[in-house]
Amino acid sequence: MPVRSLRQSVLRWPDPEQILAEALAWTLAQQARCPSLQAVGLFGSYGRGTAGVGSDLDLLLIDAAAEGSQQQRLRQWPLEHLPLSCDALVLTPAEFQRLMASGSRMAQELQRDLRWLAA
Repeated sequence: MPVRSLRQSVLRWPDPEQILAEALAWTLAQQARCPSLQAVGLFGSYGRGTAGVGSDLDLLLIDAAAEGSQQQRLRQWPLEHLPLSCDALVLTPAEFQRLMASGSRMAQELQRDLRWLAA
C-alpha cells in the first residue's frame, strides 16, 4: 500500500525489498499457524523481479489440507494482512503437480516466474 512521506505531500510506493520482507514474514506466520501449509511462492511481477508502482502480489499457496472451491480455500488465509492487494491461488500438492505437468499457460508462467518464499 502506498505510504505518505512525512516530509512531502506525495505518496511513496513501498520498495519491492520491503514488500518481499513483509510477504516472507506473513508466510512464516501462516506456516506456524497452519502446519498443512507446505509452501508459498510469488509469481507475476514480484516473482519476475519487475514489480513497480501499482503492482500487486500474486501468491501460490500449497496447502495439503486444502478442500472446497478456491473461494472457500481463500477464506482461511488473512490476505488482508499482506502489504499490498493480493491475488492468491491455493492448491494441494497433487493439484500443483498436475498443473505443472499440464503444459498450460498458467504452468508455463509459474515455471518461468515462480519464486518460493518458503518451501
